[in-house]
Amino acid sequence: MSPQSPPLRYPLVRRPASALLDDEEFARRCGVHPELVRRFWALGLIRAARHPDGSLWFSPAQVAAVARLQRLHATLPLNYAALGLVCDLLDRITDLETALRVRARTEPVRRHIPQEPATRPERSQRWT
Repeated sequence: MSPQSPPLRYPLVRRPASALLDDEEFARRCGVHPELVRRFWALGLIRAARHPDGSLWFSPAQVAAVARLQRLHATLPLNYAALGLVCDLLDRITDLETALRVRARTEPVRRHIPQEPATRPERSQRWT
């Protein structure tokens, strides 16, 4: 840049008022029918925001949740309502495994000290 050139100016980029997707666009990105998206929402399998006019708006991050539901439904002989329980259990397992990994990193390693075998008391010779 020469000293005489004006400073570069960049136009402001307008961010959309909402990064949320309506149910039609969300269904298109997920590759499913919009009615199935509404069923997932009604079953509590995905989260959505309610617009004042009553329409549903979804986060783009929920696309992965729908893909997970579709993958589980294709591989397990379960209906969509039961998949909610499966997803909850899988999330719980992930949380517990993460907690174990964190705990293993933070706790000192304890050496195993073998204990002497407990001596049994002498049996009496009486058999009554």
